Amino acid sequence: MLRIVLFLVLIALAAAGAAWVADQPGDLVLTAGGFRASTTLPRFVFLLGVFAAAVVLVWSIVTMIWRTPGRLRRRRHEKRHARGRHAITHGLLAIGHGDTALARRHADTARRLAANDPLALLLHAQSAQLEGNRDEAQRVFRVMAEREDTRLLGLRGLFIEAQRADDAVGAVMIAEEAIKLSPSSTWASHAVLGFRCARGDWSGALAILDSNLSAGLIDKAAYRRQRGVLLTARALELETMDRDVARESVMEAIKLAPTLVPAAVLAAKFESEAHQVRRSMKLVEAAWLANPHPDLADAYAHVKLGDSARQRLQRVETLAAKTPADKAGHVEGQLAIARAAIDASEFARARAVLAPYVNDPTQRVALLMAELERTEHGDGGRARAWTLRAVRARHDPAWTADGYVSDRWRPVSPVTGRLDAFQWQTPVASLPSDKGATIESSAFEEAMLAAPPPKRVMATPSEAPVEPPVAAPDPVPAAQDNSPPEAKETTAEAAKEEPVVTPAAGPVNPAPETAESSPEAATPVFRTRADLGKPAPAPIQAVIPIVRAPDDPGIDDEGPSDEFAEQIGTPRAHAKAQAGGWRGFWSRWGA
Repeated sequence: MLRIVLFLVLIALAAAGAAWVADQPGDLVLTAGGFRASTTLPRFVFLLGVFAAAVVLVWSIVTMIWRTPGRLRRRRHEKRHARGRHAITHGLLAIGHGDTALARRHADTARRLAANDPLALLLHAQSAQLEGNRDEAQRVFRVMAEREDTRLLGLRGLFIEAQRADDAVGAVMIAEEAIKLSPSSTWASHAVLGFRCARGDWSGALAILDSNLSAGLIDKAAYRRQRGVLLTARALELETMDRDVARESVMEAIKLAPTLVPAAVLAAKFESEAHQVRRSMKLVEAAWLANPHPDLADAYAHVKLGDSARQRLQRVETLAAKTPADKAGHVEGQLAIARAAIDASEFARARAVLAPYVNDPTQRVALLMAELERTEHGDGGRARAWTLRAVRARHDPAWTADGYVSDRWRPVSPVTGRLDAFQWQTPVASLPSDKGATIESSAFEEAMLAAPPPKRVMATPSEAPVEPPVAAPDPVPAAQDNSPPEAKETTAEAAKEEPVVTPAAGPVNPAPETAESSPEAATPVFRTRADLGKPAPAPIQAVIPIVRAPDDPGIDDEGPSDEFAEQIGTPRAHAKAQAGGWRGFWSRWGA
């Protein structure tokens, strides 16, 4: 609308000017030397306008002719640039869908048509990477790193190539150079932060973290959590070297991240040493409610130095009661109670706590049951059975990051370098699948666990099996029986006087009751020897085949050697061997 109004105003002014010129009376006379021209004012104005238009037309023609070569060159350049852009676009698309040959062809076209285009350099480098030509890719990235407009992109490419070549030092140097150029570069700050954490440079890592917060790469909540992780790592490293700095670091860390398990454990330890028991308990309880962990339970049990095992058990029960039964971490509290109960010799309490988990035990449950059997009954067989079951049992939660399972907490993932990557969770490899149960117990385990624990009682003479007397004067023992023949004059009084002896010189424990699947009782491994210490009526063969169990180390039939006794004594088989000591000394002098 405004343009129309201006146009009408201009037309009105032009008409007014033309009318004014037409109304002017008189003639216009132009004299130059002998030339004299006379005309009216309107005609002169018209001729002046025609002359100006002619001059403009001639100037335009001359200018067009003068600028034609440059225009042709510019048009040809634009055409080449358009073809180069077309090649770059289709080359990047070819790289996207993995067509190596097409990407290389478009890269060559783009390099020929648009050699100085940054995208042409990028296409050339990425096509070389796609072909596996790392030397060519590095050369192009170096060219890009030398240019002002593509310097960061070239450093990024060189960083990736250094990572592929396992050149960690070179990669970090490139990342540090990039972070100097652009502090807001995410990949550079992440790489430098991971390297400084891996090197143990916690002060440098904290400086990078502050720079990330200033550049807006992380929010306030993430900054507090990551700073707490770095301070905890520094405190754990300086715990034995500089306890003051370690205490200061972990106290700041527990304020920033109250639910961080290692920070809570270490802070509780320092508070306990300072006799701040209530403060220490509150720190552990806050972390336990967020993430129940066995280290927290252990720290809570030992929060007060000098407590007895029963007092520690009561404290652990108080902590476990804070976790409801429907929560996933409830089992950690029960296992902590079982651990404390075994230490306090409350075996019934430990069995009651572990009872809901023995049908489908995890490794920790099976190991606790093995320790319980060994500590309460001294039953090595059942303990071994539970240990074997622990080998094939489901895994317990562990510190896991990016598929890597660690036995301790770490601030940085060793796989990706990601900060605060470790989580207390069940490893992926141990999760159940849809193929059914893959953990099966063996018959040996079932038999050992089904049998009741043995009772430690001495065998009575009437219960001990006695072999019948041998009628033949020279009996030949069986191939797998190395016991000497029974004496003919075996009386009940001799059986009462001599206890049942095993090769370990100890009382024989009765064999455990067999499972229901066993049809008959097995033959006892050791037999009663009522004639122990008496000379055999018939000589025994020099070589007797012996068959032992695979886990039986056997006994030393010779006994400990005594050089002095061997020098002064007679053979062991002689009934009247010369005694050692002062009797042996007198015997050598004929006394």
